[in-house]
Amino acid sequence: MDLTYTVFMILAQILIVPFALPIAWAIYYDLSKSVIPPGVDQPLKLRFLHWLMIISSFLGKILENLSICSEIQFIRYTQEGKKLGEDPKLIIQDVTFEDIPVRLYQPRESKVQRKRRGVVFFHGGGWMFGSLNSYDHVCRHIAKESDSVLLSVGYHLAPEQKYPSQFEECLAASVHFMKNAERYGVDPAHVIISGDSVGGNFAASVCQALVSRSDLTPPFAQILIYPGLQAIDFNLPSYQQNRAVPILYREHVIGCALQYLNKDLSVLESVVQGCHVPSDIKQRFGKWINAENIPSEFKVRGFKPHLTTSFSEDVYQVVKQALDTNFSPLMAEEAILCRLPKTCIVTCEYDVLRDDGLLYKKRLEDNGVPVTWYHIEDGFHGVINLFDGFLSFPSGKRGMDRIVTYLKSL
Repeated sequence: MDLTYTVFMILAQILIVPFALPIAWAIYYDLSKSVIPPGVDQPLKLRFLHWLMIISSFLGKILENLSICSEIQFIRYTQEGKKLGEDPKLIIQDVTFEDIPVRLYQPRESKVQRKRRGVVFFHGGGWMFGSLNSYDHVCRHIAKESDSVLLSVGYHLAPEQKYPSQFEECLAASVHFMKNAERYGVDPAHVIISGDSVGGNFAASVCQALVSRSDLTPPFAQILIYPGLQAIDFNLPSYQQNRAVPILYREHVIGCALQYLNKDLSVLESVVQGCHVPSDIKQRFGKWINAENIPSEFKVRGFKPHLTTSFSEDVYQVVKQALDTNFSPLMAEEAILCRLPKTCIVTCEYDVLRDDGLLYKKRLEDNGVPVTWYHIEDGFHGVINLFDGFLSFPSGKRGMDRIVTYLKSL
């Protein structure tokens, strides 16, 4: 009996301890680092989702220390998922456009006898994560429900691919699709550029580049889903209020951006404080990228104006590429903005990137661009990707429905 008990306890420790440690760490890290405001949609489910992400990172660090694979590679593996099976309503093809992996979703039956609208979609993932497979369910849903031909672009990821290669790949894939639109049953005059999170950043930058080209029909519209659009001010109200709200912390935004730029993470805190912005850039763009342009109702959760910090030439030299308009499309000139197509912007209340969307909305409207804005009052960053499945959120489904409705209205 004693021997049986001893063997049982040994086996229990072998099996349980390796699982208990990362779970305990995830719970501790989340409770000590995260702040989930009471208005968030299903806060307990969000915490559980965050725990899974922390566990993935924890195990990735262990595997990296054991020289098995990098932490980034392991997180990608856990998030990758797989391409879903055949869909009776869609023809789905994996092809390449100029060595760029893309996935094409074409509805099988046309509801009306005409060419369809085309949607170019750039996935999110902080430059380092996300893939064609991890967004497969999103793209299928949009293509089917809006009866659109959708192109999902599998741009290559950082840190392996450096700035500005991802923007250039998104632009190249868009140009290829637009030039060959009719081959895919798409009306060249009805192509919409879209993306979520960093994909929204690419969508805004690509759209700005496309309207300047004379060899293409300009995009018909753009859809920007909680986009990150500037790297000047990381102390806007949403950055302060939501700096520790899962699943995207303020430090995560800056850290991922630095890795995309292939820069040292040691400057992160200096960038948070704004030491990287020269006075001439502050004067030139401060009238646009400024908390004063954020409506007062978005400042009620403890916003405090950020005190001016001293400029550091060393920090600026490290991150100055982040102030390019390809990286920070909110800094584009009026001559470009006034030519942009009608726009849909989706923001979430509990998202550090909320105010980037609000500021771009204002800039576009000031330049005569029609903007449809949908604000998810109980949403958090990434919630659109969670519109269905086991870890679904009603706010994500509402947001997805509004995106589909907007597309159908075009």
